[in-house]
Amino acid sequence: MINRSLVRALVTSAALAGAGALLASCNGDDISLANNAKANQPVPPKLIADMTAKDMDLQSPILVRLFKQEAELEIWKQDRSGRFALLKTYPICRWSGDLGPKVREGDRQAPEGFYAISPAQMNPQSAYYLSFNTGYPNAFDKALGRTGSQLMVHGDCSSRGCYAMTDEQIAEIYSLGRESFFGGQKSFQLQAYPFKMTPMNMAKHRNNPNMPFWKMIKEGNDHFEVTKQEPKVDFCEKKYVFDAAKPPNATRDLVFDASAKCPAYVIPDEVADAVREKQATDLAETARLIAKGTPVARANTGIDGGMHRVFAARVPEASTGLSEPGDGSSLSLMARAPGTVPSHVNPPKAPSDNLLMGTPEPPKLAAAPAPTPAAAPTRVANAAPPAQNDGFFSNLARKVGIGGAADATASTPPSKPKVEAKQTAPRPEAAAPKTTAPKHDSKQAAARPPLRSSVSDTPASAKDNQVAGSAPIVPPNSFDSRFGAVK
Repeated sequence: MINRSLVRALVTSAALAGAGALLASCNGDDISLANNAKANQPVPPKLIADMTAKDMDLQSPILVRLFKQEAELEIWKQDRSGRFALLKTYPICRWSGDLGPKVREGDRQAPEGFYAISPAQMNPQSAYYLSFNTGYPNAFDKALGRTGSQLMVHGDCSSRGCYAMTDEQIAEIYSLGRESFFGGQKSFQLQAYPFKMTPMNMAKHRNNPNMPFWKMIKEGNDHFEVTKQEPKVDFCEKKYVFDAAKPPNATRDLVFDASAKCPAYVIPDEVADAVREKQATDLAETARLIAKGTPVARANTGIDGGMHRVFAARVPEASTGLSEPGDGSSLSLMARAPGTVPSHVNPPKAPSDNLLMGTPEPPKLAAAPAPTPAAAPTRVANAAPPAQNDGFFSNLARKVGIGGAADATASTPPSKPKVEAKQTAPRPEAAAPKTTAPKHDSKQAAARPPLRSSVSDTPASAKDNQVAGSAPIVPPNSFDSRFGAVK
């Protein structure tokens, strides 16, 4: 059997040779992507072996989940049963801001919520090695008047409103996204959370002003947890709606507007019941933990974001900041840092002034709110990409006739649909913004950085305040970018 990479190379060569006139009209980004060695690094053999062991195809759809408090990025991939399974967990080298959603331009907050990543959002010429745009602000963010632009997941372990990985990590993540697009996935979903949505974390952060927003996105988390399918995301009445489908007697398709009243929609009983059961169990456990006297999470003043401890342990005088290990994390005991930590890394400050957010409440069971009906048939969402050029993947697909169809996932036929009761969710309160100087990402780096080896091949020893193999100190002007937006 001919190697997949060879087949793709042959197809690409044929397209380049046989579509001269068409390629003449391609923009520079398409051409640079086609010839960019960083963006075309192969998926590491060990990761391919892991896919084989988990009954996954190289080009099957992916889904990304981010957790600030645990400083972890998860890659989930669809297996041959049509369900998503966890492929790999990456420690996040640096994220900035506080727990809570991004509210305004320049507040240093990394986004929280649900976003769709299309091929056009992949940036092969980032100043931060490689990157992809999260798509913030989405329709929900815009309905609340939130501002900000060019919020990325990128390399370089440096963040001002982004999620920063090492260069070796982002090379792997980028390659997984690229392969999913070659396999026909139109966009992959990014789910960004303040922490893993467990009863313990919900109890610890019960007094946080962002809790109404967190409860709302937890519903999307619950849909994914019980179905292992990418939840379909819509917006209306300035809230998220998951897996909505039109009622059986409806004659028109559903139309959602983030600022308008929600249309009548239905959900299948099997999904709604499973989500409702999970929510009831979580609420009961959260109430039990509060009654037991679980302390309220501390407010760490003067700390900007976090860093996974596997990296903090290798940076002189570094702190994990707002990050702390999650329960049962497979990354907690890692023997070495997965990738090169640059010498110019700016770790978060150590918690020196910890104040309780509020006095712990007396032990008592909180009244559980009315269960929220869960949402509709599970399927891979094909969210509309931003209004910009499709990029190389999309253009190449149209020219050579590959990857045009939306990926097919197993979905459960609706049974006994019922009309969703209209409920207006409280408008989430914004986290207190922080101001700082802007930092820009770019689709055109000042100089092309060298290729980095696979994460699994990276040594991790420190010398002269710099991890072995790290990049030299980068002058500030190397971070200038074509994106040019304050995050």
